[in-house]
Amino acid sequence: MENPNYIILKLALLPTAKPGKFKITINKTDGSITIFDYELKARSKEDGKTRVQGVTSKDLTYLIMPDRFANGDPSNDAFQDLRDKEVDRSNKFARHGGDLKGIEDHFDYLKELGVTALWLTPIVQNDAPKMREVNWDMSGYHGYWFTDHYQVDKRFGGNEGYKSFIKSAHDKGLKIIQDVVYNHISLYNWIQMDPPSKDWVNQFPEFTGPSHRDEVLMDPYGSKYDKNIMIKGWFVPHLPDLNLANPQLATFLIQHAIWTTEEFGYDGFRVDTYKYCDEAFLNKINSALLKEFPTVTTFVEAWANTVTGNAYYVDNNFSIPNKNNAQGALDFTLAFAMMAGMNQSPGWNEGVNRIYTTLAQDIVYKNPLRNCIFLDNHDMDRIFSVVGEDWNKMKWGYTWLLTLRGIPNIYYGTEILMKNFKNPTDAEVRLDFPGGWSGDPVNKFTAAGRNEKENAAFNYFSKLANFRKTSSALTTGNTMQFIVRDGAYTYFRYDAKQTIMVITNTGTKTFTPNWTMYAERTQGFTKARNVITGEEVELGKMTVGAKECGVWELAK
Repeated sequence: MENPNYIILKLALLPTAKPGKFKITINKTDGSITIFDYELKARSKEDGKTRVQGVTSKDLTYLIMPDRFANGDPSNDAFQDLRDKEVDRSNKFARHGGDLKGIEDHFDYLKELGVTALWLTPIVQNDAPKMREVNWDMSGYHGYWFTDHYQVDKRFGGNEGYKSFIKSAHDKGLKIIQDVVYNHISLYNWIQMDPPSKDWVNQFPEFTGPSHRDEVLMDPYGSKYDKNIMIKGWFVPHLPDLNLANPQLATFLIQHAIWTTEEFGYDGFRVDTYKYCDEAFLNKINSALLKEFPTVTTFVEAWANTVTGNAYYVDNNFSIPNKNNAQGALDFTLAFAMMAGMNQSPGWNEGVNRIYTTLAQDIVYKNPLRNCIFLDNHDMDRIFSVVGEDWNKMKWGYTWLLTLRGIPNIYYGTEILMKNFKNPTDAEVRLDFPGGWSGDPVNKFTAAGRNEKENAAFNYFSKLANFRKTSSALTTGNTMQFIVRDGAYTYFRYDAKQTIMVITNTGTKTFTPNWTMYAERTQGFTKARNVITGEEVELGKMTVGAKECGVWELAK
């Protein structure tokens, strides 16, 4: 190693190796000897059964920022031996004290909502002081400033607390998705402060940021210069960019990924800033994880501008030299299409037609059901604000989210109409969930604490989400969509057991379906039951009012 403070020790494990503890002796060049204990642990026999189960289109995932959701253990809010010693709920840029225990305390709320899996923003140790971003000093409350990959931040509950949390979640029938970052670390990570070698971190004479243009990586006419900047540029000055092409660093991260999956037993990965990473490394770590855990799921954040860009980073149908192997992606193109459907008037490429044309391009994916679909997240404006706090539009969004193909994800609070724009910073869309802290004036985890509109939203979402759990058509079925006519978008989810019809009338007039047009999916059926209201109507007499939507199960 370039740095004498490090030594790389490779252990060769024979097939006959058994669990146990043994001593490792290191003879140093100065004549001294260091002896330490090493434990080889047994693999869990529950992997792929009660743990490391994977997350599929049968699930509904719920994105939580632990620091902002609920404080179950005030005793772990702050520690004097950490660089950021403050907890201050009056400061939106400071830590607020939410933790894993707070989430666990509200498992019943999440089950009532219809959630089956929790995606947590990173819980890895972020022992960094407040850092300057734009004009504000911010804490690493969000979790993306890694300082020690092998430690869960003790402000969330530490390693043992995380194990207990995951077991409790699994016992409750909830899966766990762990948010991971390969691309960068904190300035206060040991890799940056005392690097094993300088080339573990990408180096520039002065701060150089990435272009954020995902096109440069797939562009057949692209330059090496642009690709280099995209992969090696630092996100911000306080997040050193890791050189994932370094084989020693790559091995460290791959071994950590395998260790942490086995140690904690969570069910899937969401990979942050995926499009900024070395592609050969990404394929290598994905393959290594699947080799050890065939049931583990990975979906990746590649904030792409096009469907082609989104598909480039996953298992796709392209015939190109560089093939990526991630299972699925956060489907940003479909998210933006749904926003357009909610906010724009119908047009050739506008409004609800954006959903139609986006889904029509699913031919690029090997399995589009593996994509994670969403309306908003912790890096975006809250969707209720985006749609101008219009309940009809919000209902369209809920309906699409829970009936279109893929793995649906809802950001904490979206189900109770939490709102705000990212103005001036992301902190505005990461506010505390009301009722998560002792002494909160209202508790929106309960129906009594929610107002009439919030209860209407919660009840609609919960009703449809819980129906979806038992619907084979909505979770794993086929999709057939029809061209938008008069602002009405109609599609079917179906299999041999069930047919679901979804109609969203974004137009200004009542929509009367032309049943001849839909005959290939409705033939043999005479009735339709509204899955929200339970009302049953004859197909030939159905109409959908202006700005209304509905989900119907067809019956003979």
